[in-house]
Amino acid sequence: MGWSATRIARWLGVLTLPVFVASHAAEFPNPKIDVPKTAAGEQTAVFAGGCFWGVEAVFEHVRGVTRAVSGYAGGSAETAKYERVSMGNTGHAEAVRVSYDPSRVSYGELLKVFFSVAHDPTELNRQGPDVGTQYRSAIFYANSEQKRIADAYIAQLNAARVFPRQIATQVAPLKAFYEAEPGHQDFLARHPDNPYIVVNDLPKLANLQRQLPALYVAAR
Repeated sequence: MGWSATRIARWLGVLTLPVFVASHAAEFPNPKIDVPKTAAGEQTAVFAGGCFWGVEAVFEHVRGVTRAVSGYAGGSAETAKYERVSMGNTGHAEAVRVSYDPSRVSYGELLKVFFSVAHDPTELNRQGPDVGTQYRSAIFYANSEQKRIADAYIAQLNAARVFPRQIATQVAPLKAFYEAEPGHQDFLARHPDNPYIVVNDLPKLANLQRQLPALYVAAR
Protein backbone atom coordinates (compact mmCIF):
# COMPACT_ATOMS: atom_id res chain seq x y z
CA MET A 1 0.00 0.00 0.00
CA GLY A 2 2.94 2.33 0.46
CA TRP A 3 1.72 3.74 3.77
CA SER A 4 4.14 5.99 5.64
CA ALA A 5 4.94 5.26 9.27
CA THR A 6 3.06 8.38 10.31
CA ARG A 7 -0.09 7.32 8.45
CA ILE A 8 0.02 3.86 10.03
CA ALA A 9 0.37 5.45 13.47
CA ARG A 10 -2.55 7.78 12.82
CA TRP A 11 -4.71 4.96 11.53
CA LEU A 12 -4.39 3.07 14.83
CA GLY A 13 -6.82 5.55 16.31
CA VAL A 14 -9.10 5.93 13.32
CA LEU A 15 -12.04 4.03 14.77
CA THR A 16 -12.35 6.57 17.58
CA LEU A 17 -12.53 9.55 15.26
CA PRO A 18 -15.74 10.83 13.67
CA VAL A 19 -16.28 10.31 9.96
CA PHE A 20 -17.53 13.39 8.09
CA VAL A 21 -21.06 12.76 6.90
CA ALA A 22 -22.81 15.57 5.08
CA SER A 23 -26.31 14.56 6.11
CA HIS A 24 -27.60 17.81 4.67
CA ALA A 25 -26.26 17.10 1.18
CA ALA A 26 -29.73 16.41 -0.24
CA GLU A 27 -30.57 20.08 0.41
CA PHE A 28 -27.10 21.30 -0.43
CA PRO A 29 -27.43 24.45 -2.56
CA ASN A 30 -26.37 24.60 -6.16
CA PRO A 31 -23.82 27.28 -7.03
CA LYS A 32 -25.50 30.56 -7.94
CA ILE A 33 -22.59 31.28 -10.28
CA ASP A 34 -21.65 28.53 -12.71
CA VAL A 35 -20.92 27.96 -16.37
CA PRO A 36 -23.55 26.54 -18.71
CA LYS A 37 -23.01 23.01 -19.95
CA THR A 38 -21.21 23.12 -23.27
CA ALA A 39 -19.73 20.67 -25.75
CA ALA A 40 -16.36 22.43 -25.71
CA GLY A 41 -14.29 19.32 -25.19
CA GLU A 42 -12.72 17.70 -22.16
CA GLN A 43 -11.77 19.96 -19.26
CA THR A 44 -9.93 19.39 -15.98
CA ALA A 45 -10.28 20.45 -12.36
CA VAL A 46 -7.96 19.78 -9.42
CA PHE A 47 -9.20 19.29 -5.86
CA ALA A 48 -7.52 18.41 -2.56
CA GLY A 49 -9.53 17.12 0.37
CA GLY A 50 -7.45 14.86 2.57
CA CYS A 51 -6.23 11.45 1.48
CA PHE A 52 -6.54 11.25 -2.29
CA TRP A 53 -7.88 7.68 -2.25
CA GLY A 54 -11.37 8.71 -1.21
CA VAL A 55 -11.57 11.94 -3.20
CA GLU A 56 -10.52 10.09 -6.35
CA ALA A 57 -13.10 7.36 -5.76
CA VAL A 58 -15.91 9.86 -5.28
CA PHE A 59 -15.20 11.68 -8.53
CA GLU A 60 -14.86 8.42 -10.43
CA HIS A 61 -18.54 7.91 -9.67
CA VAL A 62 -19.70 11.34 -10.83
CA ARG A 63 -21.69 11.68 -14.04
CA GLY A 64 -19.61 13.22 -16.83
CA VAL A 65 -16.23 12.53 -15.22
CA THR A 66 -14.04 10.63 -17.64
CA ARG A 67 -11.03 10.09 -15.37
CA ALA A 68 -9.81 10.89 -11.87
CA VAL A 69 -6.11 10.68 -11.04
CA SER A 70 -4.44 10.88 -7.64
CA GLY A 71 -1.40 13.11 -7.35
CA TYR A 72 0.26 16.10 -5.76
CA ALA A 73 -0.19 19.85 -6.22
CA GLY A 74 1.26 22.92 -4.58
CA GLY A 75 4.94 22.00 -4.46
CA SER A 76 7.86 21.25 -6.75
CA ALA A 77 8.58 18.31 -9.04
CA GLU A 78 11.54 17.27 -6.89
CA THR A 79 9.36 16.62 -3.84
CA ALA A 80 6.33 15.11 -5.61
CA LYS A 81 6.86 11.69 -4.06
CA TYR A 82 4.63 10.04 -1.49
CA GLU A 83 7.20 9.63 1.26
CA ARG A 84 8.36 13.23 0.86
CA VAL A 85 4.85 14.66 0.71
CA SER A 86 3.90 12.67 3.82
CA MET A 87 6.47 14.66 5.80
CA GLY A 88 4.19 17.69 5.48
CA ASN A 89 6.86 20.22 4.55
CA THR A 90 6.89 20.16 0.74
CA GLY A 91 4.02 22.55 0.04
CA HIS A 92 2.19 19.75 -1.73
CA ALA A 93 -1.32 18.58 -0.98
CA GLU A 94 -2.59 15.15 -1.88
CA ALA A 95 -4.83 16.12 -4.79
CA VAL A 96 -6.99 14.66 -7.53
CA ARG A 97 -7.09 15.78 -11.16
CA VAL A 98 -10.61 15.36 -12.51
CA SER A 99 -11.11 15.17 -16.28
CA TYR A 100 -14.71 15.77 -17.27
CA ASP A 101 -17.11 16.33 -20.13
CA PRO A 102 -18.53 19.86 -19.68
CA SER A 103 -21.59 18.94 -21.73
CA ARG A 104 -22.59 16.47 -19.00
CA VAL A 105 -21.38 18.05 -15.77
CA SER A 106 -20.45 21.63 -14.95
CA TYR A 107 -17.57 22.91 -12.87
CA GLY A 108 -20.08 24.14 -10.32
CA GLU A 109 -21.58 20.67 -10.01
CA LEU A 110 -18.13 19.25 -9.36
CA LEU A 111 -17.70 21.83 -6.61
CA LYS A 112 -21.02 20.76 -5.12
CA VAL A 113 -19.76 17.17 -4.91
CA PHE A 114 -16.44 18.33 -3.48
CA PHE A 115 -18.01 20.37 -0.69
CA SER A 116 -20.99 18.17 0.15
CA VAL A 117 -19.72 14.58 0.16
CA ALA A 118 -16.02 14.31 -0.79
CA HIS A 119 -14.59 15.80 2.43
CA ASP A 120 -15.16 18.19 5.34
CA PRO A 121 -14.17 21.65 4.06
CA THR A 122 -14.20 23.18 7.54
CA GLU A 123 -11.22 21.20 8.80
CA LEU A 124 -7.91 23.06 8.64
CA ASN A 125 -4.87 21.08 7.51
CA ARG A 126 -6.42 17.72 8.29
CA GLN A 127 -9.15 15.26 7.34
CA GLY A 128 -10.26 12.77 9.97
CA PRO A 129 -7.21 10.77 11.10
CA ASP A 130 -4.86 12.44 8.60
CA VAL A 131 -3.13 15.55 9.92
CA GLY A 132 -0.81 17.99 8.13
CA THR A 133 -0.79 20.57 5.39
CA GLN A 134 -0.58 17.77 2.82
CA TYR A 135 -4.17 16.91 3.78
CA ARG A 136 -5.51 20.44 3.50
CA SER A 137 -8.71 21.33 1.70
CA ALA A 138 -7.84 23.16 -1.52
CA ILE A 139 -9.12 24.04 -4.96
CA PHE A 140 -6.35 24.52 -7.51
CA TYR A 141 -7.86 26.62 -10.26
CA ALA A 142 -6.70 26.41 -13.86
CA ASN A 143 -8.11 29.76 -15.00
CA SER A 144 -9.88 32.89 -13.80
CA GLU A 145 -13.31 31.40 -14.46
CA GLN A 146 -12.69 28.47 -12.12
CA LYS A 147 -11.41 30.88 -9.47
CA ARG A 148 -14.45 33.12 -9.82
CA ILE A 149 -16.88 30.22 -9.47
CA ALA A 150 -15.01 28.66 -6.53
CA ASP A 151 -14.70 31.94 -4.61
CA ALA A 152 -18.36 32.74 -5.18
CA TYR A 153 -19.52 29.30 -4.06
CA ILE A 154 -17.46 29.41 -0.86
CA ALA A 155 -18.94 32.84 -0.07
CA GLN A 156 -22.43 31.50 -0.84
CA LEU A 157 -22.04 28.47 1.45
CA ASN A 158 -20.57 30.56 4.27
CA ALA A 159 -23.34 33.16 4.00
CA ALA A 160 -25.99 30.43 4.10
CA ARG A 161 -24.27 28.80 7.11
CA VAL A 162 -24.44 25.43 5.44
CA PHE A 163 -21.68 24.25 7.79
CA PRO A 164 -21.36 24.89 11.53
CA ARG A 165 -17.94 26.49 10.95
CA GLN A 166 -16.44 28.68 8.25
CA ILE A 167 -15.01 26.90 5.21
CA ALA A 168 -11.22 26.50 5.42
CA THR A 169 -10.70 25.59 1.76
CA GLN A 170 -7.74 27.26 0.07
CA VAL A 171 -8.27 28.59 -3.45
CA ALA A 172 -4.90 28.68 -5.22
CA PRO A 173 -3.59 28.75 -8.79
CA LEU A 174 -2.59 25.40 -10.27
CA LYS A 175 1.09 25.64 -11.12
CA ALA A 176 1.55 21.95 -11.82
CA PHE A 177 0.02 18.57 -11.05
CA TYR A 178 2.16 15.50 -10.53
CA GLU A 179 0.62 12.05 -10.77
CA ALA A 180 1.07 9.84 -7.74
CA GLU A 181 2.72 6.45 -7.82
CA PRO A 182 0.77 3.61 -9.50
CA GLY A 183 -0.01 1.96 -6.17
CA HIS A 184 -2.16 4.94 -5.19
CA GLN A 185 -4.29 4.98 -8.35
CA ASP A 186 -7.78 3.42 -8.10
CA PHE A 187 -6.90 2.40 -4.55
CA LEU A 188 -10.47 2.08 -3.31
CA ALA A 189 -11.54 -0.02 -6.29
CA ARG A 190 -8.59 -2.36 -5.78
CA HIS A 191 -8.79 -2.50 -1.97
CA PRO A 192 -12.46 -2.10 -0.97
CA ASP A 193 -11.93 -4.15 2.21
CA ASN A 194 -9.00 -2.10 3.46
CA PRO A 195 -9.94 -0.91 6.99
CA TYR A 196 -9.01 2.71 6.24
CA ILE A 197 -11.20 2.65 3.12
CA VAL A 198 -14.12 1.01 4.94
CA VAL A 199 -14.11 3.56 7.75
CA ASN A 200 -13.23 6.76 5.90
CA ASP A 201 -14.10 6.45 2.22
CA LEU A 202 -16.91 4.01 1.53
CA PRO A 203 -19.34 6.26 3.45
CA LYS A 204 -18.53 9.05 1.00
CA LEU A 205 -19.60 6.90 -1.95
CA ALA A 206 -22.76 5.90 -0.11
CA ASN A 207 -23.54 9.57 0.53
CA LEU A 208 -22.96 10.46 -3.10
CA GLN A 209 -25.34 7.77 -4.31
CA ARG A 210 -27.99 8.45 -1.70
CA GLN A 211 -27.90 12.24 -1.47
CA LEU A 212 -26.89 13.29 -4.99
CA PRO A 213 -28.37 10.51 -7.13
CA ALA A 214 -28.63 12.67 -10.26
CA LEU A 215 -24.84 13.03 -10.25
CA TYR A 216 -24.03 9.43 -9.37
CA VAL A 217 -22.96 6.74 -11.81
CA ALA A 218 -21.89 3.17 -11.13
CA ALA A 219 -18.27 2.13 -11.51
CA ARG A 220 -16.93 2.40 -15.02
